[in-house]
Amino acid sequence: MIEVPFKAADFTLTGTDGESHSLKDYSGKWVVLYFYPKDDTPGCTVEACSLRDARDSLAELGAEVIGVSKDDASSHEKFKAKHSLNFTLLSDPSGKTLEAYGAWGPKMFGREGILRKTFIIDPAGMVQKVYGRVTPLGHGDQVIAELKKLQKL
Repeated sequence: MIEVPFKAADFTLTGTDGESHSLKDYSGKWVVLYFYPKDDTPGCTVEACSLRDARDSLAELGAEVIGVSKDDASSHEKFKAKHSLNFTLLSDPSGKTLEAYGAWGPKMFGREGILRKTFIIDPAGMVQKVYGRVTPLGHGDQVIAELKKLQKL
């Protein structure tokens, strides 16, 4: 594991709005970039709802929340609507961004797949915090506390 801080890998992925989103689009802002296995599964829903509930507090701290999985835009749109998600979801069907962030690898029972990871990226594009094994419940509050610490508030 690379020690923080380190330069965040840039990406260009399609969002539920059909538009391309790049990390550089968020330059000058804090970014909470989280990778999750699959839309509308139990753990992913708990995690997404936790970040949804934390989003206003994160926005007050100048942070944007971005979720990434291999699911397509249609699946993301249904997931967003069903759970009133108030942040951007991006599709990474090729898995290149997942691999660039180390969010693809061995899981239980020898299978490979998406690893639940979250990265807090500062306004200069440097990763300041990595959550390598995210516990979905309460993750939003955990990210708020860490962001405040990083910003020394």
